[in-house]
Amino acid sequence: MATEQTSRLEARLPASVYATLKRAAELQGRSLTDFVVSAAHDAAQRAIEEQAILRLSAEDQRRFAEALIQPPAPNAALKHAKRLHLENVEVR
Repeated sequence: MATEQTSRLEARLPASVYATLKRAAELQGRSLTDFVVSAAHDAAQRAIEEQAILRLSAEDQRRFAEALIQPPAPNAALKHAKRLHLENVEVR
């Protein structure tokens, strides 16, 4: 079974932060390294997921739904974009 390659990460932090991290790791029965890597990984995944989620206000949700149900008539810019698309992208 192949093992994943590892990389090293070093950080300087205030003694109070180090003490807090060490205490939390001890409370969970984990090594400091395991605790920090796991917490950083979880935080990184949350940050990535939050960027993938589009949040709309109630008013914006209503307007979006209305546009799906009753789309506005195409304006000149949309007609122009469609023509360019047909000319340059569509397979004939």
